Amino acid sequence: MLNSIIAAAAAPAPAAAANPYGLMEALEQGGVIAWTVFIILVGMSVGTFYVLFTKLIEQQKVINQYKKVRTTFWRSANLKEGSAKLEKNSAYKQIVDDGIAAQDQHSKLTDPVEAHDWLHGSLARSENAINWKLGGGLAFLATVGSTSPFVGLFGTVIGIYRALIKIGASGQASIDAVAGPVGEALIMTALGLVVAVPAVLAYNFLQRRNKAIAENLSSFSTDLLGYMVSNGAVKPVVGAPAPAQVGKPVPAAPTKA
Repeated sequence: MLNSIIAAAAAPAPAAAANPYGLMEALEQGGVIAWTVFIILVGMSVGTFYVLFTKLIEQQKVINQYKKVRTTFWRSANLKEGSAKLEKNSAYKQIVDDGIAAQDQHSKLTDPVEAHDWLHGSLARSENAINWKLGGGLAFLATVGSTSPFVGLFGTVIGIYRALIKIGASGQASIDAVAGPVGEALIMTALGLVVAVPAVLAYNFLQRRNKAIAENLSSFSTDLLGYMVSNGAVKPVVGAPAPAQVGKPVPAAPTKA
């Protein structure tokens, strides 16, 4: 009796039953189509995060360039000196250089064109080129956000179709025979949503930052145009004191007794 109890206690515990349902099981049962859909969704997800991080770095560089422009560029004696103070690949240096080139080209025109219109068109063209570059990759995020749920749904439809064919061939229609294969097929829809949500959020976030950068570029371009058509007489004030807050009463000076 004692020996049997000791032998039973020393015997290894039975291994936990393996889960017959899961992602890998769904891919194995789905065959080539399921693996193809899974690889496409993984590629979309990797591409989404790659575009997100690369665009964040690119946008932050332009934002930092604008801060430098506000503090150093307008303190220069002329445009060429101000352009030399900017970084080599700065977006604002590109606008300044394009403006200087347009100013030099205006004197070579045989057909009379207003200097304001010529410079404004040249600066706008340079500004649009920078905005177009900043917008690169956002179309991919929009495409992923709108199509990945349907890619996952396609995998689900194929999975359910295979599951129903298998159930029909076996002749068993119990809940355990139906719920498992159908649940595996629905994993593809969940994967499609997991890929789509970050893509949509990244698109909206980057688009909002691009709009803020575009406003800074437009403001700088307008200031630069005013500077050029006035021969340097008009330029933004650098280091001006902060405006007084409206709505707060000014404290009265203490009166002497």
